[in-house]
Amino acid sequence: MTFKHIFKAEVNWASQKNAVDSSKRFYSKTHQIKIEGKPVLDVSAAKAFKGDPELYNPEDLLLSSLVSCHMMSYLYVCSQNGIEVLEYSDNAEATLEVNPDGSGRFIEAKLYPKVKISSSDKIELALELHQKANELCFIANSCNFPVLHHAVCEAV
Repeated sequence: MTFKHIFKAEVNWASQKNAVDSSKRFYSKTHQIKIEGKPVLDVSAAKAFKGDPELYNPEDLLLSSLVSCHMMSYLYVCSQNGIEVLEYSDNAEATLEVNPDGSGRFIEAKLYPKVKISSSDKIELALELHQKANELCFIANSCNFPVLHHAVCEAV
């Protein structure tokens, strides 16, 4: 049996005086995302697209969702396989390809998880479980681009 969960987000944007340059037809990209019961998220476009570089942008949030979901899926499969994870970090990157007409899409994401586990005899299994985590990851399963893993694991 499958289960469905509904997630909701509200976006709010308003034209700001002096933010619209009518000669260039430029609008401010800064807006707010509201999710019930959570702090408001101030968002803009990436700096390359005339956004506020100090705010999160949709591209940041997509990659953040991907690395967060992979980590949680990985911790789940490790717990299912008797692996005690002590530390997990990742410095992921994603490549966005922009076409001359202004359209674009991510063409790949590379995850670089660094994992510390408690038992050296489970390092090989711990590395293999990144594939299983990718298969379970809700966000990776929703992406139409490859998600590559370059994992490192050590025991302490």
